[in-house]
Amino acid sequence: MRINNVDVDRVKQTVATVQADPGQAKRTNRVEVSWQFAEGQVQMAGTAMVEGKPVTLEADSPVFLGGGGLRPGPIPYCLFGFATCYAGTFAAVAAEQGVRLRRLKVTAETTVDFTRALGLGDTPPSAGMRFIVEAEAADGRETLERLKTAAYERCPGVYCITHAVPLTVTLA
Repeated sequence: MRINNVDVDRVKQTVATVQADPGQAKRTNRVEVSWQFAEGQVQMAGTAMVEGKPVTLEADSPVFLGGGGLRPGPIPYCLFGFATCYAGTFAAVAAEQGVRLRRLKVTAETTVDFTRALGLGDTPPSAGMRFIVEAEAADGRETLERLKTAAYERCPGVYCITHAVPLTVTLA
C-alpha cells in the first residue's frame, strides 16, 4: 500500500527487520567527488550509488567564488539534502500514521557569511537554518503540527544540523 508516495508495506518490513537485528538500521552512504580542471566546465563531478546504480552529480562554485556558476554549488546541495531529508521524513511519518497529504513543500534557507571561506576572518558561516513547511491534509492543522514535530525528532538531517557530528578528514 502506498500513501503519500511512500511504500508503507516496505517500510513496515524494514521496521520488522531492524527490530529483529538492529545492525540492519545502519547503511553506509558515500559520494565520491573529483575536482575538474578543464576550463569552462563544472568544477566538481561526483558519483553516488542509488540502489546499486551510479548517478552522476555536478557542482560548480558561484562566480563570486571563482566558479562558473554552471551548476548549484555546495550550499544549495546541502540545503537540498536537508530539505529532502525532512520532507521525506514528514511524508513517511504521515504515511505511517495513515495521514494522506494533499500537498507538501519544504523550503530550506540560510544566509551564508563567506568571510571564513575567503580567509578574511573566523566568522561562523551561518547563524542558523530555517525550514518553511507548507503542508495540507484533510486531518487539519493540529495533525500537521504533530507531523512537523515528529519529522523534526526523527529526521537524520535535522539531527546532523542540531548536533555536532564528528568529521574525520584523511589524506590518502
